[in-house]
Amino acid sequence: MMTITRAFEFCSGHRLYRPDWDEEHNRAVFGLCSNPAGHGHNYTLEVSVTGPLDHETGMIMNLRQLKEVVKEKVIADVDHKNLNVDVAWMKGAIPTTEVFADKIWQRIEAVLKKEAPHVVLEEIVLHETASNRVRKRRQS
Repeated sequence: MMTITRAFEFCSGHRLYRPDWDEEHNRAVFGLCSNPAGHGHNYTLEVSVTGPLDHETGMIMNLRQLKEVVKEKVIADVDHKNLNVDVAWMKGAIPTTEVFADKIWQRIEAVLKKEAPHVVLEEIVLHETASNRVRKRRQS
């Protein structure tokens, strides 16, 4: 088995808050990220898949196919969008990096199971900033 990784970049805005909390409590929990005007990030998403090497093609998976899946199921929905308002599959969720990464995982994994069953989604790493990232791995 081998693992390949492809990286993607996109920009999104969001606001961390709970509508059932007052502004003071939101500020205490989420800090500046609860600003009513929101804020944005230049994200990097790394997507890794694992599978057997196909000796006929020399590939685990054509990276073009992985690119198409991620662009169609994730990037097209979130690039230059407000996660709280514009992204249907984030509605009702607090768009922390952890929640965002989990939702991204669900979308990619569902497509790969149908369209590329010879590979498994091994890991995603969502970089919110140069200092902050979330890593989600396949559970054995």
